[in-house]
Amino acid sequence: MCKGLCVYPGSFDPVTLGHVDLIERAAKLFPNLVVAVLNNPDKHNMFTVEQRMNMLSRACAHLTNVTIDSFGGLLVDYMRSANAEIVLRGLRAVTDFENEFQMAQVNRQIAPGIETLFMMTSPDYAYISSSAVRQIAMFGGDISTLVPPCIIEEIHRVFK
Repeated sequence: MCKGLCVYPGSFDPVTLGHVDLIERAAKLFPNLVVAVLNNPDKHNMFTVEQRMNMLSRACAHLTNVTIDSFGGLLVDYMRSANAEIVLRGLRAVTDFENEFQMAQVNRQIAPGIETLFMMTSPDYAYISSSAVRQIAMFGGDISTLVPPCIIEEIHRVFK
């Protein structure tokens, strides 16, 4: 098991089975994992920060070493305030890597003591994105293979 506090940041709008897969796998590697929901007022999210945190709490209730939190502003500032050393980022495809690599380099420049760990998404979930879930749900499609069962109704309620 790795030492240090790991933070998995994201918008999680909504949380998907791909997110949960990464969280479960990271929870096996780190004694404490914080899943941190980004509060970006410039972004028009489907769910509020509180709703996203609640959905994550339900989806991760079986993981005793996972904490759900939120942050606004720079990730490195949140990392410093949480006394965290490792950022976890999930990768689905090459395009994810390009964007995440650039962000990791910027974060490293600003905060050299913070490391970014890239974890590949399991092949079963590589095609899932929160934006795809939102679009399918908007048209009344079946999202049961894309998101945790405990949040399906909440997602569909938004579009009724």
